Amino acid sequence: MTGAAPLSLYVHWPFCLAKCPYCDFNSHVRETIPQERFASALRKELAHDAARTGRRPLRSIFFGGGTPSLMDPETVAALIEDASRYFDAEPDLEITLEANPTSVERAKLASFREAGVNRISLGIQSLDDASLRFLGREHSASQAIAALETARSLFARVSFDLIYARPGQSLSEWSGELDRALSLASDHLSLYQLTIEQGTKFEALYRQGRFHLPDDEQAARLYERTADIAGRHGLLPYEISNYARPGAESRHNLTYWRYQDYIGIGPGAHGRLTIGDDLLAIRRHRAPEPWAGRVEQGGCGSTEEIPLSAEERGREALLMGLRLTEGISCAAFRTRTSREIGECLDPRILDAALEEGYLTFDRERLIATREGRLRLEALLSALVL
Repeated sequence: MTGAAPLSLYVHWPFCLAKCPYCDFNSHVRETIPQERFASALRKELAHDAARTGRRPLRSIFFGGGTPSLMDPETVAALIEDASRYFDAEPDLEITLEANPTSVERAKLASFREAGVNRISLGIQSLDDASLRFLGREHSASQAIAALETARSLFARVSFDLIYARPGQSLSEWSGELDRALSLASDHLSLYQLTIEQGTKFEALYRQGRFHLPDDEQAARLYERTADIAGRHGLLPYEISNYARPGAESRHNLTYWRYQDYIGIGPGAHGRLTIGDDLLAIRRHRAPEPWAGRVEQGGCGSTEEIPLSAEERGREALLMGLRLTEGISCAAFRTRTSREIGECLDPRILDAALEEGYLTFDRERLIATREGRLRLEALLSALVL
């Protein structure tokens, strides 16, 4: 398919050892994980989508979850092999797998490398044992450090996650923890502010007043300190919550934020896929076993495939792209949405945001400044039509 645009592949493994109290992802705890059934279903769903896209360049593969390091390495290898057969893998194909720092998962990292994974993302979340217990994590700080050391010995590219703005967290405490983390970092960090998500255990505890989060002013100070410290270690904020050495940005996640095509397979996975003249919003069934049943019967577990209008494309492209430090290319926006950026923005709010220094806008790009990204959620809700 000469000249076809590249795409990315997301593989969702829905199973976890335990459900973290802050997590609203589509994750499920099972006493026994049906490895063979779900491996077969994932491969079948991938084959279904590949048949209708045709051969296209493949930029990245991302195994997320859930806890994909609970997958059999043979399943990971088979999916990588299938994807490389169906699509034209780019020479620098990025293949990421999320893992937790428990000893069981750490022992499998070499097998994942042999399967073809070339980038690991570790869900560390904190280097403080008390905070790890509060967050419901299954590992200790020492296990996290051991996992990082193992990962760095096996993979050229390693990322890990931390959660900040935890109850009672001071600037000095977070600064010390982040400095320690950055001394262990490879080339990429994801640094997320703790938020209360609907339907989680933390939502119930928060409503009961069992704990309190930093107020907006303290959260802003923590965010600004995060960027300052990461910058001193050579990691720059290329997206609101993601920091990397130049050239080490997650190519897979850039696919999302730049609003490009991706296939999502597995329970609850989403996709944005161009078929003919349509950009389809695809959603798979969330519950693991019913999803597998749908795939076994019909080849895919989709519950929704909706062609997006130009207006919907414009809105989604803005909501994703303004998270990036690079902002949104006006030319790419026009090609993807068939609209001009200005048509999708409230002109009164745009003028005010430009005057306040929250945005910059010229013929080339629309960019949220650091001050704008600090209040991006509120800005977007007012700005985007």
